[in-house]
Amino acid sequence: MNTYPLTVVTPDGCLFDGPAARLVCRTIGGDVAILAGHCDYCTALAMGEAHIVTPDGNTRSAACIGGMLTVLGGRVRLIATTWEWADEIDAARAERSRQRADAKLKETGLDEKEIQLARARLRRALVRKSVAKPR
Repeated sequence: MNTYPLTVVTPDGCLFDGPAARLVCRTIGGDVAILAGHCDYCTALAMGEAHIVTPDGNTRSAACIGGMLTVLGGRVRLIATTWEWADEIDAARAERSRQRADAKLKETGLDEKEIQLARARLRRALVRKSVAKPR
């Protein structure tokens, strides 16, 4: 299986740095899969599930909430605003976040900014819930 060097970082530090066989993540233009030999590429990331396939075939999933992805000279760098490994997500907390955001959206008299913030919180909660592994 062909591999390439992949680094995943957030403002809190480096979360993955090693060989990868495949990276799949959501960009602002849709889902993308990066394999060895991919052409140079740069894009903004959207909210969605991401997963890394390691050289031994294991897959590790995460909730990725925005950022940037670059492929340059065969090296892949993903700089995420938020990156939470599936096995570290608290599904109950994500559900409470979803409920709060949903309740906020049902309120009357919200201005456009409040509506946009509540929608973003709802999308984040839904992504986190869909990626979370049962404990």
